[in-house]
Amino acid sequence: MIFVRRIGGSTIRDVTIKVADKEDLLFMLGLESLGMKRTVACVITFLKDQKERSSRDIETATGLRQPEVSIAMQTLRERNWLTEHEITSNEKGRPLKIYALRATIDEIINYCEAEKIRESARISEAIQRLKELSSA
Repeated sequence: MIFVRRIGGSTIRDVTIKVADKEDLLFMLGLESLGMKRTVACVITFLKDQKERSSRDIETATGLRQPEVSIAMQTLRERNWLTEHEITSNEKGRPLKIYALRATIDEIINYCEAEKIRESARISEAIQRLKELSSA
C-alpha cells in the first residue's frame, strides 16, 4: 500500500513493500531457468502480486538499479505485458512512472513454454540435418 501525507508543504510517502519469500524466489528462478533474464524475472515476480507500483518501489523491492529496471521494463513493454502511466508531483523533478502487469502469469508462462517448444524444434532440426549430412 502507498500512503501519501502532506506535512508542512512537503509530501511524505509511506510505502509498504512486499518482501520476497521462498515461493517468490522459486518462481523467479523458474522464470530464469526458462531463459528469461534475471532482471525481467525479478520485476515480473515482484509485480505479479501488486496492483501497480512506481519504478522506485520496484528498485527498492528487487534491489535492482534504475537502469536495470528500465531495461527490464523495455522487455515487458515490447512483449505487451506492461501497463504504465506517469504521475506528476507539484514539486520539481521528473514525473514518477507507475507500472503494472497487463499480462497474466499464465500468459507469461505460456509464452515461455511456446518459446522453449520452438527452440527445441530448431535444435531437433539441426541435429537431424547433421545426422543426414554425416551419413552422406
